[in-house]
Amino acid sequence: MDGFQRRREQKKFNILEAALALFMEYGVQKISIGEIAKKANVSQVTIYNYFESKHNLIHEVFVYYIDKALDEFEQILASNMAFPEKIKQLMFTKNETAKQIHEDFYQYLMKEYTSGINYMEKYIEKALPRFIDLFNQGKEQGYVDPNLSNEAILFYIKAMNEYIQREDVYQSILPLTEDIMRILFYGIVGEKEK
Repeated sequence: MDGFQRRREQKKFNILEAALALFMEYGVQKISIGEIAKKANVSQVTIYNYFESKHNLIHEVFVYYIDKALDEFEQILASNMAFPEKIKQLMFTKNETAKQIHEDFYQYLMKEYTSGINYMEKYIEKALPRFIDLFNQGKEQGYVDPNLSNEAILFYIKAMNEYIQREDVYQSILPLTEDIMRILFYGIVGEKEK
């Protein structure tokens, strides 16, 4: 990659980071292209040159946000942490994200997700096998019931995924993120001491 291309990619990264930070704090509706340009230290024209419209920028921020979440997920799973620590890290990450995300931005993300945009499906396709690896690790270490089939675990995750795509559900699910993660990993009986 030559210097021009590297600078171009850096500007695009700065715009995405600035927009994401502003959307997380203030939501999508309240933030203007001018505010994003100021935070990214670029001109408004530069943003329009890269993204054409605010709508396209918002969509690219959505893709960027999902990619970052997948990277964090992958780093936790690839780490040398024991199974319980990985679960705690995944739950902590989800809980912290739920606390930091502005309701307006969350609602936009869920509308993007449920509108048939295939990008989230790609994320889920990548994440599901990694979940199976995680649960297999948990089975080997004695933390997950070895009698549970991977098919049943996948069925449960996919059923949850389909359910949260309903508008009446995703509009109220954000405050329940930590509880939902606990149920996913520990069931309704709760965490067992090892």
